[in-house]
Amino acid sequence: MSQQSSRRQWLQQSSLALVGLGFSFKSMANEEGFRRITGIENGVINLGSNENPYGISAKAKQAILDMMGETNRYHFNVPSLQSFKKTIGDYYKVGENQVLVTAGSGEGLALLARHFNKGNIVAADITFGVLPNTAKKIGSKVIEVPLTKDKVHDLPAMLKAINNETQLVYICNPANPSATIVANSALKNFCEEASKRTVVLIDEAYNEFLENGTDQSMINIIDKNPNVLVIKTFSKIHAMAGLRIGFIIGHSSLISKLQPDYFQSSQMCISNLAMAAAMASLADDEHQNMSRQKNDAARKYTVDELKKRGIDVSPSYTNFIFFPLKKYKGNFAEDMFNKHKIILRSNQYADGLWARVSIGTMDEMKKFIEAAARSNSFASS
Repeated sequence: MSQQSSRRQWLQQSSLALVGLGFSFKSMANEEGFRRITGIENGVINLGSNENPYGISAKAKQAILDMMGETNRYHFNVPSLQSFKKTIGDYYKVGENQVLVTAGSGEGLALLARHFNKGNIVAADITFGVLPNTAKKIGSKVIEVPLTKDKVHDLPAMLKAINNETQLVYICNPANPSATIVANSALKNFCEEASKRTVVLIDEAYNEFLENGTDQSMINIIDKNPNVLVIKTFSKIHAMAGLRIGFIIGHSSLISKLQPDYFQSSQMCISNLAMAAAMASLADDEHQNMSRQKNDAARKYTVDELKKRGIDVSPSYTNFIFFPLKKYKGNFAEDMFNKHKIILRSNQYADGLWARVSIGTMDEMKKFIEAAARSNSFASS
């Protein structure tokens, strides 16, 4: 059998497997637990998970190799790892008693939903699904506030939605899946006002893709606003999605309440290798800058090409783009996979069909544009 025939057969089998799993290409956070049976070695381009295509930094790789001899030890028995929280705290200019670590920020979001389970949670509609979906599963009420027509968090409406039963307000900024951002001054004012009444959580998974991410972060207001929490991850700019490491930063008084609850065991759930890599990556500004610059270039190319084809792409401040296909007939994501071996996400919302496409390498984005143009995917949008 020829290599081309073999790959064609593999693709057919993979497509059938996806159908058998009931995979819809709608999930923004792989809530359905889809096994990534696909891979670039089979000619498949994965633009569905918002992963950093450039991999971890050379310093992080070396740190993992150096830590291999300590994998038989708990991290509290490894001297170089005992300063892990302090390293994060120093980097973000907070105390180590203001830091909680989790096995990825997704785990942190799920734990926060469980901790704040005695009342309702206010979140955007649409938003990253882990926290609100977890809250719904355990029986908590989620008050969902629609985004504005520009797909930005509607802060006045969210503030109005807070009531005496509200325990937590969740804002993903920059947002997933819409890729938009709330103006810094507006978000700061919102946090200061809303935190007088409840806890406000800002998910900054994509903050480091901003040129001025440090200035945009709500970490800057935590000292004066004890009810503000910020959750971050090493999965995106640091390219450590597979190493599973995230963290929460907050006022020491709030962190001390979270620590003995659901978060006590999470402090033991990070591997020595992940911690060593994370510490090394924080010290590698060059790698972060490289990832940001290449992402910016590939994103600009993709947005420009889509706009040439009449697609109204939402402004993106992340490593993915979000755009409408209001008149597209069929399932855009399934069509792109079945016809072109490109994984992306599409979903039907109140105002029509939308697609979310992760920013891969420049070559990958060129292949995406070529495939879409070749199949005339945007003709009816």
